[in-house]
Amino acid sequence: MSKQLLRLFPSPAECVPLQGLYLDLALHQLGTPADPFVYANFLCSLDGRIALEDATGQTYLPKTLTTPDDFRLFLELAAQSDCLITHGGYLRSLAEGRLGNILQIGLVEPHRDLLAWRVANGLPPQPDVVVASASLDFPMPDSLAHHGQRCCIATGAGADSGRIAAWQAKGYEVLVTGAGETVEGAALIRALGQRGYRRPYLIAGPHLLDTMLRDGCLARLFQTTTHQLLGGQAFRTLLPGPELGSAGHLKLVSMYYDDSSPEGTGQVFAQFRPMRVSGA
Repeated sequence: MSKQLLRLFPSPAECVPLQGLYLDLALHQLGTPADPFVYANFLCSLDGRIALEDATGQTYLPKTLTTPDDFRLFLELAAQSDCLITHGGYLRSLAEGRLGNILQIGLVEPHRDLLAWRVANGLPPQPDVVVASASLDFPMPDSLAHHGQRCCIATGAGADSGRIAAWQAKGYEVLVTGAGETVEGAALIRALGQRGYRRPYLIAGPHLLDTMLRDGCLARLFQTTTHQLLGGQAFRTLLPGPELGSAGHLKLVSMYYDDSSPEGTGQVFAQFRPMRVSGA
């Protein structure tokens, strides 16, 4: 029997199974190339930390912040996407063994059902991948080619032309989706829509979340908040930029309480709809 969560919102409160919670949202039926349905997922502590920095300045995810329940729901969201948006920093950390591989779905137990779910719903076994990067300095993981995942790279107009040419020579499409050095949300989503993508899933860092919100591109924000205070003098939080104003106004769509993870403290799974959403 699947673990039970307590639905806090919308009312009435009731117990619901964890497994299938986000699959039942049927996100895979949403979005069009003209207006992609962009959604993001973040995990944070009560004091707003999504990651910490060690003494060398390397970013890491504290083990106490992650839970199997959160990871299951992360994968249920990924299973419904046709395109994962990540960034060069993640691929560098993956190559160095500091982060695990989250670019494929349903390859190991207990999540093999998600691979079968994709196939049963007419989706390719694995979603495609977009790597956003200003520096274009990252290694490409072999797992993408091994699992037949199409991959393109997004960068800004100020990116190094030699590095752009080097990636193109390796057969990767490079999308220029920003006027400066960095990727801009509206330009990226417009380019992805032109390539037929309907449901980009943002699994990148706070800078991309920031630009998606400012450009009115984000349709849903899923956030897991674990009931712990991490502290730490050097840390990462959800947004790095200046005040968002009305672009940061969110409407609660759903909220579920998990009373046992992590380590008996509990966590909340929430879904928000930005009040300002424009077509890509």
